[in-house]
Amino acid sequence: MAKERYLAMKELKSLKYSTIIAENYYEIIKELMTAILLSKGIKTIGENAHKELITEISKEKILSAEENYLIDDLRKRRNNSYYSGEPINKIFLENHSHQLEEIIKKLFRYPENSE
Repeated sequence: MAKERYLAMKELKSLKYSTIIAENYYEIIKELMTAILLSKGIKTIGENAHKELITEISKEKILSAEENYLIDDLRKRRNNSYYSGEPINKIFLENHSHQLEEIIKKLFRYPENSE
C-alpha cells in the first residue's frame, strides 16, 4: 500500500489537494515504519500507537532527530485534519515536501541503509 500511495502522489500534487497529500505522506510513512518494526518483532497498539511508532523507529537510527520531529508534527496535523476537519495548509507542504520525500526514500531503502 505504501508504494501505491506513493505512486498516486504525483497525480494528487498536480491537483493541489494539500490536506489529502499531507495525509497520504503520513500514511506512507506510517505504513513503512510499521513494516520495519514488525520485521523486528515490534508492534505498537492502542490509543498512542502512532506516537509510540515514531518513538520506536527513532531508536533504530534510520532517520535523524529532525526527521523524527517532522514526522511527529505531521502526525499531529494529520490527526487534527482527520478527527477535527482542520485543513493542512499548502505552506506546510511547500516547506516540507522535499524532506518528507527523503524520509520516504530512506524508509523504502531500509535495511539497506542501516548500520
